[in-house]
Amino acid sequence: MDVKIEKSWKDRLEPEFKQSYFQALVSFVKTEYASKQIYPPGSLIFNAFDHCPFESVKVVIVGQDPYHGPGQANGLCFSVADGVRHPPSLQNIFKEIQNDLEQPIPESGNLERWADQGVLLLNATLTVEARKAGSHQNKGWEQFTDEVLRVVSDEKENVVFLLWGAYAQKKGTMVNGNKHLVLKAPHPSPFSAHSGFFGCKHFSKTNQYLSSKGLTPISW
Repeated sequence: MDVKIEKSWKDRLEPEFKQSYFQALVSFVKTEYASKQIYPPGSLIFNAFDHCPFESVKVVIVGQDPYHGPGQANGLCFSVADGVRHPPSLQNIFKEIQNDLEQPIPESGNLERWADQGVLLLNATLTVEARKAGSHQNKGWEQFTDEVLRVVSDEKENVVFLLWGAYAQKKGTMVNGNKHLVLKAPHPSPFSAHSGFFGCKHFSKTNQYLSSKGLTPISW
């Protein structure tokens, strides 16, 4: 099965593409795209990987589902296309960056600029039906993205994993905390941001850690 994903990832994930669960997932996703409004656009399903080759990964942020509103999802967790209004969780992420690093909130919510610096913006589920949050959960994507996290944890060192909310923290249990920095906080959604996401200072802590390992900090 020829999955169109960036080569360094393809080399490592090829065994997954041959598994029966993944083949069933592909069949499901193709049928969904052919018959319903599905996000992100098909060409952007693996956008997070295409902008952040395996060798470049310095930070991993774990999300849950793509946005399910028109024109929002672009294949990177928490990110929206240029010109799209910032969803509430992204607004709160930018507020925390503003408070943590004393820098202005950007006009664009497109986080490809982070991905291009080595931030893997990984949703647990990579597709979703329009206006139906969680509609593509438990179809196989979670098994695939678990393998992505395992490969990064096993084959790299000194990666920062930002796990926001109980879902991301549970998904990150296979990350080796002896080789990597794992930072946890409540989810940045309006329902939980005030219970510890605000003030977590994950962005400055990430850059301090990267600098301590001789790696270039992220321009957030």
